[in-house]
Amino acid sequence: MIESVEIKNFKSIKSKYFPLRNLNILLGLNGMGKSSFIQNLLAFRQSNKIASGRLDLNGRYVNIGTTKDALYQYSKKMPFSTHFKFSDKEEMNYSFDYTIDSNIFSAKNIGQNLYRENPTIDKIVIKESLFNKNFQYLNANRQEPKSFTPKNYSEVVQLKNIGDHGEYTAYYIEMFGNDDIEMDSLLHPKSITIDEITNEEMVVKSLINQINLWMGEISPDVNIRTTEVSNDRVLLEYVFKQPNLGNTNRFKPENVGFGITYCLPVVVALLKSKPGDLLIIENPESHIHPRGQVEIGKLIALAAMSGVQIIIETHSDHVVNGVRVAVKEELIDKNKALIYYFEKTIKPDEQYSKITNIEIDKNGELSEYPKNMLDEWSAQLMKLL
Repeated sequence: MIESVEIKNFKSIKSKYFPLRNLNILLGLNGMGKSSFIQNLLAFRQSNKIASGRLDLNGRYVNIGTTKDALYQYSKKMPFSTHFKFSDKEEMNYSFDYTIDSNIFSAKNIGQNLYRENPTIDKIVIKESLFNKNFQYLNANRQEPKSFTPKNYSEVVQLKNIGDHGEYTAYYIEMFGNDDIEMDSLLHPKSITIDEITNEEMVVKSLINQINLWMGEISPDVNIRTTEVSNDRVLLEYVFKQPNLGNTNRFKPENVGFGITYCLPVVVALLKSKPGDLLIIENPESHIHPRGQVEIGKLIALAAMSGVQIIIETHSDHVVNGVRVAVKEELIDKNKALIYYFEKTIKPDEQYSKITNIEIDKNGELSEYPKNMLDEWSAQLMKLL
């Protein structure tokens, strides 16, 4: 697990020490620096030669541009640096040289030979979730509603990944839907059913059952159906429970709306996770009704409490409130969650991200309430009175 990250002179982040926990929530208005923090992590993730001191600015996860785009513009020739500490006390500490118009940063504290072996860093890259297969990233721009979705055997079967845009979610369900989820703490409260033969209670832990139950909090009584139709495509459909008649006809995702399809990868990513995984999710609330956003917040908290490290970027009061309620109901320890609120500091000669650490106490109250953080509902309501 990443214990902390200290970033200096990267995009809008002038200097900030981030003590990370199991659940890390990034809040703030648009353009305040939340994505800069995530892009820093993703740049390290996508850099195959990071053990040799090479940071790739463009790759699978992010396309930042050149060193000019990545360097804090008021740095006054101070280097860009990132210092990681991990829970086993191992560290990665990089300070990078600036080469104009380059698409990579080269670490100046690794040595003259850029591709020199570094056993300590190699060891970290192998075992830490930021770099190995115990990692899942979900971009804010997720798979739009489509009946036919792609397959990718290496990503799904070998790496247990649903794609950076959730594009392989249906294929993942098709392959692993009947497997039990890893963590009982994520079981939906309605997981208990009655066996038709023995008439005894049983808990159905299968991934597909848990997906349907949690998705039912987003859209009541929805059920997911997947069918492998060719070597490269999986059919995704939705049905809804119909009292006394079983289920409705199957509906195409295009005819159901964005919310269900956009939320499905988030729910699957959380339910398939296991202790030690790292999840980075942008805007888990996209296209979801406020009630569903609260339930997503609750599921995120449950996964974090179970040993998954989660970083989410959100604009949703409801997701945050779902986490706060989870803390109050003791579904997650208050010491395992932390909010970072991003604002902008503007001075005559520079501007940069101001980032406030906000604790959640045992009653779900916040240690600080920066202006404009969670008061938009009240602000608009006052105008109506």
